[in-house]
Amino acid sequence: MLLADDHAIVRRGLRSLLETEPGIVVIGEAADGLEALRLCGETHPDILIVDVGMPKLNGIEVAARAQKLERPPRTLVLSMHSDESYIIRALAAGARGYLLKEASDEDLLPAVRAVAAGRPFFSPAVAAVLVEDYMRRLQARGLTDSYHLLTDREKEVLQLLAEGRSNKEVATLLDVGVSTVETHRANLMQKLNLHNTAEIVLYAVRKGIIV
Repeated sequence: MLLADDHAIVRRGLRSLLETEPGIVVIGEAADGLEALRLCGETHPDILIVDVGMPKLNGIEVAARAQKLERPPRTLVLSMHSDESYIIRALAAGARGYLLKEASDEDLLPAVRAVAAGRPFFSPAVAAVLVEDYMRRLQARGLTDSYHLLTDREKEVLQLLAEGRSNKEVATLLDVGVSTVETHRANLMQKLNLHNTAEIVLYAVRKGIIV
């Protein structure tokens, strides 16, 4: 695991918490985004924990560039911002989790475990904000949620995609062809007015499909 934060005291705090957990080894620390990216390429960490507000290269850009490495890490983003725009950018950059810096210590290890397993993780406060904002927008526009329009199979595909599965993995789990999964994916995205994987994940969080 690699820790990237420009505050040494934050890195020390994260390290002390993480290294109490069996099986977790912190193999490096970075104080800026460029250093984090360099260390990712040199040390090949399984997990990267990176702050959004990094000097020289922000954490979201680090996450995006790290995904292009030969052995990309699974990334957990730390942030002071619960705004949906930051969350969407982080997910679009390939981050698997989004943890608020103000979150309790009890959230850190569950977040790391989820990301390590390939599952998404959001601070409870972030999930609550997403739900509230979504309901507020629906009411303002006089709209209703379209989840009821999905078929049972589309609901299954939605959850598996939101859990971070690829189309091929979904096809294997459901014992169908990849083209069938792609069709279900396209249909559910059209019904729910979603445009990318990041929005699928956010929708699933809002609906309580994943936590």
